Amino acid sequence: MQRPTATRNSIALRYADFATLTDALDYAAQGDTGANFYNGRGELTTSLPYASLRADAHAVARRLHGMGLERGERIALVAETTADFVRFFFGAQYAGLVPVPLPASVHLGGREAFVRQQRALLDNCDASVAVAPDAFVDLLRESARGLELRFCGTPEEFAALPLAAQMPRAPHPDELAYLQYTSGSTRFPRGVMIDHATVMDNLAGIVRHGLEIGEDDRFMSWLPYYHDMGLVGLIFAPLTSQRSVDYLGTRDYAMRPRLWLDLMERNRATIAFSPPFGYELCARRLRPADRERYDLSAWRIAGVGAETIRATTLDKFAEATEAMGFRREAFLPCYGMAECSLAISFAPLDQPPAVDVVDAQRLAGQRAAVPVPADGEVQAKGFVNCGRPLPGFEMEIRADDGRVLGDRECGSIFVRSRSVMSGYFNEPEITRETLSADGWLNTGDVGYCLDGDIYVTGRAKDLFIINGRNIWPQDMEALAEEQPEVRPEDSSAFVVPGPHGEDIAVMVVQCRENDQQQRDDLVQRLQSAVRAELGIECFVELVAPHTLPRTSSGKLSRSRARREFLERSDWSETPQLAEAAG
Repeated sequence: MQRPTATRNSIALRYADFATLTDALDYAAQGDTGANFYNGRGELTTSLPYASLRADAHAVARRLHGMGLERGERIALVAETTADFVRFFFGAQYAGLVPVPLPASVHLGGREAFVRQQRALLDNCDASVAVAPDAFVDLLRESARGLELRFCGTPEEFAALPLAAQMPRAPHPDELAYLQYTSGSTRFPRGVMIDHATVMDNLAGIVRHGLEIGEDDRFMSWLPYYHDMGLVGLIFAPLTSQRSVDYLGTRDYAMRPRLWLDLMERNRATIAFSPPFGYELCARRLRPADRERYDLSAWRIAGVGAETIRATTLDKFAEATEAMGFRREAFLPCYGMAECSLAISFAPLDQPPAVDVVDAQRLAGQRAAVPVPADGEVQAKGFVNCGRPLPGFEMEIRADDGRVLGDRECGSIFVRSRSVMSGYFNEPEITRETLSADGWLNTGDVGYCLDGDIYVTGRAKDLFIINGRNIWPQDMEALAEEQPEVRPEDSSAFVVPGPHGEDIAVMVVQCRENDQQQRDDLVQRLQSAVRAELGIECFVELVAPHTLPRTSSGKLSRSRARREFLERSDWSETPQLAEAAG
């Protein structure tokens, strides 16, 4: 019977102070910790000590070396939550090759779209080898049809290839460590180029300053490996700090989110991360009887990031788990992106999330974050403090004309650090648009600073202007979620051109109600709420559950929702749209 790897280690704790990821694995392999993989029934299927991972990765590297591949060629890996993905990822690095995680999620009705996207990724990164587990290999082969791959198959088929007589040369810190494709919520996903020195710089900041890793820490994750938080935060961070980590598949979590808490308790895990929707889903599935079932008192850090953080989401989870020993102070809001390896800033540890409440009208009209009482007469909006940038990061908030703004002035967020990517793979023009010659990255986010801390208000691409007012789609979606019929992640807001060229706000809402009178009432309530809170008219379309499209990382895709809305809409047959246009 397999047992999970140890929490306590026999080697001295090092805080990611290595030149390369393979150097980090070489050191971790001298200890007792490692990775553990659980199925949807909560059963341990694979225990993979770092010593075994290193040996397995060496075997993969020797087989890749035996294929005669040039250094730097790309190895595409369908990133299912399995031990094989980790073995092949590090095997590619030991071979001086570049692993490329590919999405491992086929959404409802999306087989053709999945194959089309996967083929585009294989073509974009010019992969030489592609590997997928049994469940995805047919889709991979369909995606790769006609492409000149040296190998395309399963880990078992790859194991039949001959071993080279010796290991290839170890990777250099300046060589690419991996390509991380962005989620592609607005345009075709772009391959973020991260070298070993870059990611190691970010990991050192994460484990020493952001998380303040200790000897008794243990990680738990259900996050997908093809997302930067799942890859860098929950594979690399445990390994480079020699901590054990327990994995549950993303689909298994979606089906049984309480299993996350069960494994947290069983292994006394201390660190786990999730986007806000993960906490929302888990809280919604908890039952009153679960209060006596789980003991979450060991949970030291409940990281939250990857999308807009709403204080109400954290409040719901904290209230649902307080009787289980979960502490609100465990929440750790953070800010980051794949273009910075992962992390930019962390809120202070062991403090409840801080919320800055500002005048929503002044923010929308003047882009000024003016503080107001939460219970005052002025329309208010709260933003969660994402903390100070990690050591080595510079941050500026800039106006549209490039001026650097002061505290409480809202603008575009720019950062500079050794943790920033070298560019987008095969995308020199987009790289120049995003990354300046002197190293400043335009994050694409909007926010403001206060006393050195960052408050993120949204993505620049999401902001739209109606009647001279700055409107954030998240505000409209939050109003939708206040309605009892609407669940979190059930709405998507955007702007479309009206019949006369004017902009019209649209909100597409997934609705489970079949009674037409009830549906009409919901539409009217939503329109009234938007009118009262934001001062604009809005067209509301109700659609069936599972209609709204998502990105590869599971986020709702407003750009695709907008495109699909336009494809099915006809101005001449939709008088409400003209009415919304005024």
